[in-house]
Parts: sequence; C-alpha cells; structure tokens
Amino acid sequence: MNFWPVFRIICILLGFVGITFIMPVGVALYFAEYDIVPVFAIPMITVFFLGLLCVLSGKNKNWRISVRGAFVVAALSWISASFLGAVPLYFSGYVPSFTDALFESVSAFTTTGATILNDIEALPKSLNFWRCLMHWLGGMGIVALTVALLPLLGIGGFQLIKAETTGPEKSKVTPKITTTAKILWVIYVALTILQTVLLLFSGLGFIDSVAVTFATLGTGGFALKNASIGGYNSAVVDWICTLFMLLAGINFSLFFYAVTGKMQEIYRNTELKVYLLIIAFFSVATAFFVLPRYGAFLNALRYAAFHVVSIITTTGFATDDYLLWSEPAQFMLFLLFFTGACSGSTGGGIKIIRWVILAKQGSNEISKMLHPHGIFSIQLNGKIGRKDVVFSVAAFLYFYFFLLFVTTFLGTLAHLDLFTALTGALSTLGNIGPAFGKLGPACNYSFLPDFLKWWYSFVMLAGRLELYTMIIYFTRSYWKK
Repeated sequence: MNFWPVFRIICILLGFVGITFIMPVGVALYFAEYDIVPVFAIPMITVFFLGLLCVLSGKNKNWRISVRGAFVVAALSWISASFLGAVPLYFSGYVPSFTDALFESVSAFTTTGATILNDIEALPKSLNFWRCLMHWLGGMGIVALTVALLPLLGIGGFQLIKAETTGPEKSKVTPKITTTAKILWVIYVALTILQTVLLLFSGLGFIDSVAVTFATLGTGGFALKNASIGGYNSAVVDWICTLFMLLAGINFSLFFYAVTGKMQEIYRNTELKVYLLIIAFFSVATAFFVLPRYGAFLNALRYAAFHVVSIITTTGFATDDYLLWSEPAQFMLFLLFFTGACSGSTGGGIKIIRWVILAKQGSNEISKMLHPHGIFSIQLNGKIGRKDVVFSVAAFLYFYFFLLFVTTFLGTLAHLDLFTALTGALSTLGNIGPAFGKLGPACNYSFLPDFLKWWYSFVMLAGRLELYTMIIYFTRSYWKK
C-alpha cells in the first residue's frame, strides 16, 4: 500500500475541517471571548497550510487508492478529525484533561452526543458552537465531504465511500459517486437553512438556532442548555426539532428522488414505511403511558414523540428526564435503542433495513417449513434482493452484539450497575448519547474512569463507521499480501 496518497488525503481533510474553525472564531469575536480565539486560530492556520501544501504537491498526478488504503483513510479521517476537534476544547482550559476533550470530540464527530461536561452553559458560546458544528460535519460524513472535493485533487472517491458505509443497502443516486456526494451535501445544507429559519421564527436567537440545527440534522444531541432542548421550554421548538430529527433519520437519497420527481422510489421504499410506522406506533403508545404525567394527550404526545424520534434517530436530545416516566414508557424507549435510523441517513444504530431483512427472512423460513420444495426470496422496495444480503446482516449483528457484550463487561469493571453498563454500551455503540441509570439524560459521562472513556471513544467510532472499518485491522487477512 502506498502511504503517500493516504497521508495526503488525511492532511487535505484536516485542512477542510480546519477551515470550519473560522465559524467559532467569528462567534468568539462577536461575544468578546478574545481568550478563546487563539485556541481556534492557531490550529486552523496550521492544518490549513498543511492541507494546502498537500494539495499543491503532486496535484497533476492521478492518485489511486487501493481497497486497503481506502479503509485506512476512512478510519484515520475520523480519528484525526477527532483529535483536531479536541485541541480547542483542551487548550481552552474548560475541559480538564485531554482524555475528556478527545471523548467529547469523538462524541461530537460521531454524532453520539455523550458529554463529560457538568455545566454546559458555563462554557464560552464559541466552544459550545464548535461542539454542535462537529455534529453537523460528522452527520453527513467528513469522508463524504472529502469525496465531493476529491476530483479537484485527481483522486477517485468510490473506494472511500465503500469503506465508510458498509450497510446492506447502498446505492448511487447519480452515476458518479462524487456527484452523489455533492448532491447529498446540497440537500443537507438546504435542510440546515430551512430549520434555522424556522427556529428563528420560533423565537430562538441566531446562534442558538444554528447550533440546535447543527445538532438536529447531524443527529448528534449536543445543546447550548444544561436541560438540552427542554431548556427552551417551547412547544414550537420541540415540534420543529422532532420534525427535522425525523427527516435526518431518512435515507437522504429519497430527498433527491423527491426533488427530481421520482416519487415512485419513495412510495415503494420498504425501510421508510417501517421507519414511519415504528415512530407512529411508539409515539402514540408512549404518550398513553406518560399521560398521567402531562395531563392532556396532545402535551403527552409532544414529549413522547420527541423522545421516540430522538432515540430512534440516535440524536439524543431530551425535553424531560425520561427516567422519571413510568416503567412501560421507559421500556418503549429502551426497545428503540436496538433499532437505529434508516440506512443512508445521518443517524446511527443497527439501521431499520437490517431488521426488515431479518424479518423477511424469518417469514421465508416459516414458509419453507410449510412448503419444503418452494423457492422464496426477499423483496425490498418491490424488487428481489440479493441472497447474500442475509449473510451480510447476520455477520454485522454478530459483530455488533459481540462488541456490545464486551463493552457492557468493561462497564461493569468500571463499577457501573449491569443495566447502566448495558445501556451505556448500547448508547455509545449506537451513537445515541444518553442511556439509563447513572448515564441517563440528566447525567453525563464525566465520572467514568479514563480507560472506559477511551474504550467508549473507540466504540463510538466503530459504531459510526458500521464496525467493519474499525474491526478489519484486527483480522489476519487484512495484513496478508
């Protein structure tokens, strides 16, 4: 494997991320947080010139990335971006240790939303804004951003996208993967502008509107308030965030089909139907369980739908402490820790499509018992799916639950009770954020020992990259020629 193209792409990517530092610098200047400006400006200038140097060096060459190189780039992109994101947090002095700063940065870029901060509102506005901006960058994918710009550098991007997204349902909405990446980012930006405008009309200030939008569409969950979105105490804000969390959990390819008038692709999308059905059922059912707490059904539905959508999309926002809800209501939310959003969305988790495939295969197995000589196949979106997709899903779930059990065990070694350890593992691996028990929505991860924070950071990255891109380095076959 030629390491120079890999190093070159990583540096260029860091240059792109470094350019975004200009936004928190602007926020710092606006709020007169002059002591914060250097912690953004110095690394911004450093990585920008490093990236520029790599752009200029060998720009006329046609660089090719091997399959092994693509996996390295995908993993190192997220790791290096997380280290860069931790720099302002640590050197600002508001985050006590580099372990905590890196945990916060990884949580932000992977759109997990688990925090080690006890008093979010005590942070400078610029640092809080940066936390939410990292969500937005990580939501659509910093690798996808790089892929959109790689043709300018003479590098193909299809291998990188394959390495970053390993779901069972991958497709290009246009013949060229770079064009696809650009279109998806345009849709992402358009939704960002739309939600920001709606939040402005709801009464939020500009900085809060942008920050909340970044965290919503990135399905991240960081907020500028200690009480998360509940700190705004606004039904309008709650419903706006519920709607855009729901949209962020949908496969972004469907937005492209909607814009281009290919509505048939949307109507027959199996995953979307199941996703909306789950949200509708769990929202109404949970609303009934919390009705005594909120009185009116519409008010109960407001809180229930918000938390149902927040967890299924792995956003992690909260408007109330759901640990104070009735046990049946908590159980409804607990089930959603195992689902995840749609494939091709900014959400994490197992993904709806995998459960759909397993359900269809289960139905086929029952049919085979009744009709031993029959031939049965899985149909997705009105088309017959590949036979090997079931094996792919089964392998993914094997690794997912294996890593889940290992993470749960390590949580118990950190003296967490079993349920807290289990839901903490589900939360970090599924990029959800809050969990149950000592890691509930009114708590944070600051009290955990450093070894568990490092492990959770690895797990969050593995979950964001859908396991294989991080696990592949531990296999013997990867290192064989």
